[in-house]
Amino acid sequence: MMRLSIVFLLLACLAVSSPAQDKGYWNKMADGMSQALVRHFWGANFEGYPDRYYFNYGSDLSNMTTNHYWPQAHAMDVLVDAYMRTGDDLYKNIFPLWWEGMPRFNFAKDMNPKDPWWNVFVDDMEWIILAQIRMFGCTHDTKYIAKARQMYDDWVWPTWGPEDEAPWYGGITWKTDVSKSKNACSNGPAALIAARLYRFYADAGFSGGKVREAYLNEAIKIYMWEKRHLFDTKTGAVYDHMNGKGEIQKDWIFTYNIGTFLGAAHELYKITGDRQYLEDAVLASDYVINHLSKGGVLSDATSGDGGLFHGIFFRYFVKLVNEEDLAYDVRKRFHDYLTNLALVMAREGVNPRTMLYGGRWRKAPADDEPVGLTPHLTGCMLMEAMCVLKPLKNE
Repeated sequence: MMRLSIVFLLLACLAVSSPAQDKGYWNKMADGMSQALVRHFWGANFEGYPDRYYFNYGSDLSNMTTNHYWPQAHAMDVLVDAYMRTGDDLYKNIFPLWWEGMPRFNFAKDMNPKDPWWNVFVDDMEWIILAQIRMFGCTHDTKYIAKARQMYDDWVWPTWGPEDEAPWYGGITWKTDVSKSKNACSNGPAALIAARLYRFYADAGFSGGKVREAYLNEAIKIYMWEKRHLFDTKTGAVYDHMNGKGEIQKDWIFTYNIGTFLGAAHELYKITGDRQYLEDAVLASDYVINHLSKGGVLSDATSGDGGLFHGIFFRYFVKLVNEEDLAYDVRKRFHDYLTNLALVMAREGVNPRTMLYGGRWRKAPADDEPVGLTPHLTGCMLMEAMCVLKPLKNE
C-alpha cells in the first residue's frame, strides 16, 4: 500500500513539473526568444547603424531591406508582450525609438509626403495601428493612440465601400489603389481597431472627431460584412478575399485571417455580451484545428509574409482559450491544442543556444543559419501566449 502511494506521489510530482503546466518554463522560453528578437533583429544593435530604429528582416544583418512595413508592427507587439510580462525597460525603451524610426524607414513614405506613416496597403497600416493601441495600453502615452486613431479615421475607414454597390455592399479595401478588392486581412483588423478605439475612448481622453459609439457601430458593421461575405458558417473557414468581379477566393484559407476574425468576434462579445460572436470564434478556431493542422501541428512557414500567419492566430486564439464563458470541453480542446503546439516548438523547433525559431516545427535552425524576422516573431508570439494561458479550473 505504501509502495502504491509513493508511485502516485511521484506521478503527481511529474505532472506538476511538466513543462506544459510550468509557467517558469514558458517564461524562460519567452524571455530567451524575445531577447533574441532584440539581439538579432533590432537594427540599432549593430555597429555602424546607431540610428537604425527598425527591425531588420533577417537575423544579424542577413537581410536589411526596409520594404517590409507590416512585420514591424508584430515585432512591437512582441515587445509589448514582453514588457507587460516582465516590466523590463529593455523592451519599453525601444518604444519611442521605434516610433521615431518607423516612419523614417517606411519605404512608401514618399508616396504620401504629408505623412510618412502612410502605406498603400490598408492592412499593413492596420497592423501598425493595432500595435500603437497596445503601446498606449501599457504606457498610457497618448501619442501612440492619437496616431492610431488618426490613421484609422483618415486612411482605413474611408475605404469602406458604398453600401448600395453590388455585389460588395461595403467592406474595407485591401489596397488603396485597388478599391474593389475586399480582403479578410483588411476587414478583420479593421473591426478589431474600431472595437478597441471604442474600448479605450475614455482612457485616451479623446475629444472632438467621432463620438465613442461611432467606433462600436463601425466595428460591428465591418465584422458583419466579413461574416456575411467571407466566413463559412458551416465549416468555420475564413476565405481570403472578394475580388474586383465580386468573386470569393475560397482556395486561400490562412491562419492569420482566422485569427483576426475570431479576435474581432471575441472583442465584440466582451463588449456586447452577444453569444453569437463567441460561437463564431469557436467555429473558426475549430477550423484551424480540424482542417489546417496535421499531426497536431500547423504547416512549417519559414519566410516571407506567411512566416507571420500562425503567430497572428496564436495572439488572438489564446485570448479565446482564456475565455471562462466557454464550455469546459471547448476550453480544454483549445488548451490542449495550443499547449501541444508550444511543446513541439520549444523542444524541437527552437535553437537552445541562439533562441531563434526559423519556422520549422521539428527542426531548429543551425547556430550560424540566418533566420527571418517573420517566423521568429511567430515563435515569440506562441511562447508569450503560453505565459498568459490560464490553467483550466478542473486542473
